Amino acid sequence: MTVNPMLAKEVTKKVFNKEELFILDVRNETDFADWKIEGENFQHLNVPYFELLDGVEEILDRIPTNKEVLVVCAKEGSSIMIADMLSEAGLIVSYLKGGMKAWSEHLEPVKVGDLKDGGELYQFVRIGKGCLSYMVVSNGEAAIIDATRMTDIFLEFAEGIGAKITHVFDTHLHADHISGGRKIAGKTGATYWLPPKDATEVTFSYEPLDGGNEIVIGNTKITIDAIYSPGHTIGSTSFVVDEKFLLSGDILFIDSIGRPDLAGLVENWVGDLRETLYKRYRELSDELIVLPAHFMIIEELNEDGSVSEKLGTLFANNHGLNIENEIEFKKMVTENLPPQPNSYQEIRETNMGKITPNEKEQREMEIGPNRCAVR
Repeated sequence: MTVNPMLAKEVTKKVFNKEELFILDVRNETDFADWKIEGENFQHLNVPYFELLDGVEEILDRIPTNKEVLVVCAKEGSSIMIADMLSEAGLIVSYLKGGMKAWSEHLEPVKVGDLKDGGELYQFVRIGKGCLSYMVVSNGEAAIIDATRMTDIFLEFAEGIGAKITHVFDTHLHADHISGGRKIAGKTGATYWLPPKDATEVTFSYEPLDGGNEIVIGNTKITIDAIYSPGHTIGSTSFVVDEKFLLSGDILFIDSIGRPDLAGLVENWVGDLRETLYKRYRELSDELIVLPAHFMIIEELNEDGSVSEKLGTLFANNHGLNIENEIEFKKMVTENLPPQPNSYQEIRETNMGKITPNEKEQREMEIGPNRCAVR
């Protein structure tokens, strides 16, 4: 019986549609506990593949026959072997093509809104890592915000809708994933923008993104207003697009707030974080739709798979925005920091242009979940 591959894109659709899926993850227990494929109606069984080398008979009664079954490993090879063994035992199973490597790198574009005079805004959901990138499109021009290193999808998507990429932005110097912004700008001739306070050590040229910058995309005067909003980094900058959407970078998420410690300056930056969230953002309209640079948990996804919420709703419901006492806020932030992202110092140096790891090294540096939020 032939075992069929299942693409990361197909699994993503199951996440979006809240379908049932039973996942047999044959990675080691530590890797599984750290990071796995999540869906609201997914079930998991973790049995390291080396425990199954002599046969799968002992786990057959733990695998349902009335649900779709997917075998998952790190890179694909082990899952094919175990899926073959299960198939020979009479089960109908698939394996994840490309393994968790492919899951980490898949990007799913979702349209999140229309802009004035025919413009559109797209969110690119990196489902396995929680990263969110954006493309603003207007009159044949496009701007990209917080692009990942998988640059082809942005280039191909823009080409598919007939848009020329003219501007590329990073809201801050990323520490959990490698930015594709500079690479896209190099391939398209687009202007690459960075907050200058985050760019003091970069080795390349860029346009300084200062508070008060107003960049126009297309002929329809869709403006992207840059708002200086330090706290996650000293240069973190938010964007208000078309007076309707707030791209909050890693400052504000749907269910949490940004961590201020990834440059080793938590005590210095926690005050900036509070001022951004409790003063600068309070001056903005409650009707703005917040579009963050990451999501933390699968429950943050909307029905269409996008991640967004009105700013006023977050002020009412997000715990990180409702701690009146400043000392309590600082205590909550500094005492609830998750582990540092994998290789975050090397990722920062890559994004500064100080080191140039090859593709395999970049992939290894990014393995695992994002950890940009306060718990």
